[in-house]
Amino acid sequence: MTLTRRHFLAATAAAAAVPTLASCGGFSTAGSDSGGASEGGALTFTTWGTDSELAGFKKAIDGFQAANPGSTVTLNAVPYEQMFTNIDAQLQAGNPPDVFRVPYYTFGAYAGRDQLLDLSSHLPGDFADRFTPQAWAAVQNSGKPFGVPHHTDTSVILYNKDALDAAGVKSVPTTLEDAWTWDEFANLAETLRKSLPSSKYPFAYNWQGNGVTRWLSWLFEADGRFLAEDLIAPAIDSDAGRQAVEFTSGFFAKNFVPKNNSVKSTTYAADTWYAQTAAMTFGGAFLIPDAESTLDFEWGATFSPRKVRSAGDFGGNALVATKASAKPELAAKFLDFVTTEGPMRDFCASSSLLPTRADLVEKGIEFAVRPELSPVFVGQASTVKAQDSSQVASPNMSKIITVLKDQLEQAFVGGQDVDATVKGLSDGIAAATAS
Repeated sequence: MTLTRRHFLAATAAAAAVPTLASCGGFSTAGSDSGGASEGGALTFTTWGTDSELAGFKKAIDGFQAANPGSTVTLNAVPYEQMFTNIDAQLQAGNPPDVFRVPYYTFGAYAGRDQLLDLSSHLPGDFADRFTPQAWAAVQNSGKPFGVPHHTDTSVILYNKDALDAAGVKSVPTTLEDAWTWDEFANLAETLRKSLPSSKYPFAYNWQGNGVTRWLSWLFEADGRFLAEDLIAPAIDSDAGRQAVEFTSGFFAKNFVPKNNSVKSTTYAADTWYAQTAAMTFGGAFLIPDAESTLDFEWGATFSPRKVRSAGDFGGNALVATKASAKPELAAKFLDFVTTEGPMRDFCASSSLLPTRADLVEKGIEFAVRPELSPVFVGQASTVKAQDSSQVASPNMSKIITVLKDQLEQAFVGGQDVDATVKGLSDGIAAATAS
């Protein structure tokens, strides 16, 4: 089954670690390179995806098979809502696919359960050098790589130009350095609130479902953490934690966002923006093709707000091989191939996703649709630090997501005060990471 952009948005919203990186840079064997002779054999690869993503995977598979005669990769595309139920059942039964796709916030759970192939001895010695530090940190568990960072995505502000013009907002930041501060963003929201009718709102935020991890961008912008450097102890009980909770709770108190824009809402932020109920939304690059083909108003993109620093959510997905694979070397060789420059560039450009290779980030990448927006998303992604992405890749992240959902919902629409929310977050994270 293939998905439209909007269906994919709904599916993903309902459903994105080590403190040091240098120790992970080398591997104990030279492994394989991307071309040349192969041991041959068959691999199975399970994923979900939009039409363009599945087309990108098929192109990469064709390239891999051409470079490795005698090798085949069978692509199994499933709906996102069934993806991990299927994977978990197959792992339990002992017949999982050789390779599958996994969000970074789910990766840690599989690695922590010893279900993934440790790639340390299967990849080239300089393999880690391909990637940005934040991408490489997102596929580590106990100092070892258990996957490859295939692509990322991050949220920026998508805006309705007519709505901003009507409020007298004639310009938006065009560089990361000029991004609105929290205070400037709040002032902008106040301006829009006064300009818009009561049935419309300044913005919507994309933290629905497991997208609650995107709330962490506000925490990171305040220079905070939710896990300490050991990736176990909670660290959210801090000035930064209180600032992030207080600021974002204010979105609801000040009527900046609709009440149905809460964490547990079934209404997605982008749909609110598509309907012109909100003047702006926070959204990822993967929305671009759908927005461009369906919206009948002029729109653009600018950078997310900053406080102590700029930050962003580390979205996107890794590719992993299962520990039970009968062809570990071939599976690793496939992971190697799809993260070489050409296949990654082609996949990201056609799918409006962001590369994890450092060279592609440095060179820049042009999306096939609205290429002028590429620098906004690439620039925002550059604000993610390795210390941010490594926390999100915690083996306990699925439990932490539940804590975030429960506590932030109470703060946003349940009347829970800031101190109680921070304490609830801290206590919940401590319970989630307890051995």
